[in-house]
Amino acid sequence: MRAVTRYATAGALVLAALPAASATATTPATGTTARADVTVPEVWGTVLAAARARERGIAFADCPESEMLPESLRCGTFTVPVDYAHPYGPRIELAVSRTAATGSPSERQGALVYDPGGPGAASITFPLVGDWAAWRKTARAYDLVGYAPRGVAPSPALSCRPPEEAAGAPTDSPQQPSSAYKGERTVLAKAYADGCALAAGPALRHYSSLDGARDLEVLRAALGEPRLTFMGTDQGAYVGALYATLFPSHVRRMVFDSPLDPDARRIGYRSGLARSRALESRFEDFLSWVARHDDVYGLGTTAGAVRGRYDEVRTALSRNPAGGKVGTAQLQAAFLAAAYYDDYWAMRASALSAYVEGDPEPLITQASPRPYTAKGDENAEAVRTAVECNDGVWPADWPTWDRDHTRAARRAPFATWAGAWANLPCASWPVPRRQPLDVRTGRGELPSVLVLAAERDGVTPYAGAVELVRRLPGAALVTERDAGSHGIGGADNACVNGHLETYLLTGRVPERDTECAPHPEPNPVSLHRAVPRDAGPQSLLRGEPGV
Repeated sequence: MRAVTRYATAGALVLAALPAASATATTPATGTTARADVTVPEVWGTVLAAARARERGIAFADCPESEMLPESLRCGTFTVPVDYAHPYGPRIELAVSRTAATGSPSERQGALVYDPGGPGAASITFPLVGDWAAWRKTARAYDLVGYAPRGVAPSPALSCRPPEEAAGAPTDSPQQPSSAYKGERTVLAKAYADGCALAAGPALRHYSSLDGARDLEVLRAALGEPRLTFMGTDQGAYVGALYATLFPSHVRRMVFDSPLDPDARRIGYRSGLARSRALESRFEDFLSWVARHDDVYGLGTTAGAVRGRYDEVRTALSRNPAGGKVGTAQLQAAFLAAAYYDDYWAMRASALSAYVEGDPEPLITQASPRPYTAKGDENAEAVRTAVECNDGVWPADWPTWDRDHTRAARRAPFATWAGAWANLPCASWPVPRRQPLDVRTGRGELPSVLVLAAERDGVTPYAGAVELVRRLPGAALVTERDAGSHGIGGADNACVNGHLETYLLTGRVPERDTECAPHPEPNPVSLHRAVPRDAGPQSLLRGEPGV
């Protein structure tokens, strides 16, 4: 790696490479400053792309009719290089959306950009949160801006296999897979990785969080913002952390919600194993909640009893898929949502209870693949796979995967093997990868930033939030204790939302790490009422249309 220093001569930028571990480049034209373990061409490419974007801006207009978005939302595009080391090479246009600040001109503070993470989710509908009570004051002060990261529709979409193949059902996902089943999955994983390479070509290696951070710098410039105000969830928070490392002087305010552990040693393979353990604990929370409402669901008065009924249903579906569509893989995916978000708890418990009582229809409705989402689901899967494989360190030998996941599944059977199959294409990923960037900033480099995390988050374990705060001096952590829904900012907790709103409006963070009591647990519903979630602020923040 080489460091870059700058020398200004007659208004031009001259880059000189020096042997060192970090890189710095600055240009007066855009104010772009980058610092990271990157090559000179990538630094220069980011500077150039940001300069072009600032000059061009974004021509916001009516959103495409095909998106069926409300008139209050305005849409546009900004252009980024596929490869920042070759900024004059191929480029792509990324979709962006905006609602204007609703307050007076004196109230306006700029643009607030949101990334829901995934990876594989878009935030095009995020600006609509301004209509909800928890966001109205923020919407008065900020233009709310969403975008579709590279690879995610409606930006040019990455696809690794036919959508109908991805949506095929029923399929099996045993918690104790046989050697033959493991062999089949390794073959499928290799074929999937090859499909990604065939579809994307040389661009495949540039679907990464590091490229996403550079894209965010270009978006900042395109919006005409001298400094970035940003909120990211999950992998979106990781993109923000990379941005803070690369461009610390361009950060105005940043919120990291439910962040990944930024330790480079844990990005990738180790993160997947840690997630399996955390999801097991969160699934136990769901089972315990169902047991406390045995009068409604009749599935048992202990978590163990409820798990026994769940396992009975798994066994039944492995022999006779419900409606010819719901096998054990579809069951696991449906209940994985309950380990992510507790607003699924009543729906899933009702469906499980109804199935045990002889009515499979609620489970079929909730767990069957939906043809109208197949294309989007496959796109999300492709981007998630590409970004995670490019971001992290993954063993290439199957015996390592087999050994580690067999051990992990003894204590965390719920999601361990499903996670292994989702990530296994990374074992044979066909493009070169880099070591993850070391996320950190020096004292005084960043303004105050805010980190939000639920103590029992199963997707991004809480330890990651603690580690991020340690690496960003001046960061403040707000913890929702005894809760585990993934993504807590602007959702159901008034205490968390109060800290979020105060920070976005004033820049003030709590003087020390702060705790909030958990948001209320879901209310159970009667046996046959599986009530869909309203497409409210939570679904908008998740980059999903609602269920």
